[in-house]
Amino acid sequence: MIWFPSHEKKRVCSSSAVYAQYTNVGGGRRKLCTCCSALIRLHHLLRSTNILVCYRIMADAEEEAVGEQERQSEEAEEAQAEGTAAPTEKGPAKPAPSPAEPGPSPAEPALLPAESAPSPAAVAPDNRWVSALNQFKMKRFFVLRPGTLHQAMEDIQALVDKEIDGPVQSIWLMAEVDHWNNEKERIVVITDNSLLVCKYDFVMFNCEQIQRVSLNFIDRISHGTFIFPKNSLLTREGEGVRLFWDRQREPSFTSRWNPFTADYPFMTFTYHPVKNASDKYSALCEIQSFREHLKAAAEKAHSTKPVPGRANGVLLLSQPILIEAYVGLMSFIGNQNKLGYCMARGNIGF
Repeated sequence: MIWFPSHEKKRVCSSSAVYAQYTNVGGGRRKLCTCCSALIRLHHLLRSTNILVCYRIMADAEEEAVGEQERQSEEAEEAQAEGTAAPTEKGPAKPAPSPAEPGPSPAEPALLPAESAPSPAAVAPDNRWVSALNQFKMKRFFVLRPGTLHQAMEDIQALVDKEIDGPVQSIWLMAEVDHWNNEKERIVVITDNSLLVCKYDFVMFNCEQIQRVSLNFIDRISHGTFIFPKNSLLTREGEGVRLFWDRQREPSFTSRWNPFTADYPFMTFTYHPVKNASDKYSALCEIQSFREHLKAAAEKAHSTKPVPGRANGVLLLSQPILIEAYVGLMSFIGNQNKLGYCMARGNIGF
C-alpha cells in the first residue's frame, strides 16, 4: 500500500508502484504498506540466494572439469599402455625389422607387456602417502621458493671479483660435508681462476661467507661413496666429490678435533636434498657434471697460470671418500633435522 503526498489520499497497491519505489524512480514521498515491504525483503532474499546458487553451480562445474581432465589423462595412459602391449588377434602383425633398422640386441631387456606392469589403481596406497610426504618435506626448503635461487645467483655474481676470479663459468647447488660429517648448504661457483664456495642465507637473501680456492692449486679430484673408520658409529649413503689442493700438508691434531676449523686442505661435496625436485635442480645438483666442469676449469688454470715447483695437472680418482668421524652425535642431530639448510621450521613460541 502506497500513500501519495496529495490532498486526495488514494490507496494504491500494484506491482508497478512497488517497483517504482524499490528502484527510486519518480519523485515524491511514498510509504509502503506491510505487504509491499515484505515483498521487497523477499526480493532481497531471493537475490542473495541466487548468488549463493551461482557460486555453488560454478564450484560444481569446476569439480566436474577437474574430474573430466583426470578421466581423460587416465584414458590416455591406458591407451598408451595398450599401444606398447603385444598386438591382439584383430590387429595387424608387426613387420620384421629391416636390415637398415636392426632390432634390439640380446643384451637389452625386452619390453614387458602391459598386463605385467602394475596399473595406477593397483599401486599400494602407502606409496601415495610417501610421495605426498616427500613433497611436503621438499616445500620446506627456501631454495625452492619462486625466485629465491635466481636472486641468490645474482647476489653472488655481484660479489665476484673480475680481476682475481675472472668471469663466471657455472654455478652449482651443493651440500658440503665437513670432517665431522655435518651437512651444510652451499652455492659453488666456478670461474676462470677460482672456485668460490658461498654460504648463502635464502631467508634474508644475504651471502654470509665466501671461501676462495685457486684452481691452479687443485691437484686431485676424488669421486666415490662415503666410508668411515672401522670403529665408527656413523654411516652415510650416496656418493660425493672431494677436491684436494695441497697434497703435502696433512690436517693437524687440533684441526681434526675442532668442528669449526676451516684449514683442511680439501673439500667434500654431495647431492643437495632438492636434487629430485625438478629437472632444473637436478642439473644444478649433478655431481658428475660438476666434477667434469671443475676438472676442465682446473686444467685450463694450470696451463695459463702454472705454479712454480708444483706438478701442473689434475689427477682424477675413483675411490671411496673417507670421513674420519667416530661418534658424531652433533652431526647426527644436525643432519636429521637439516640444521645446515635454510628451511621453514614452523612456528616457535606461543
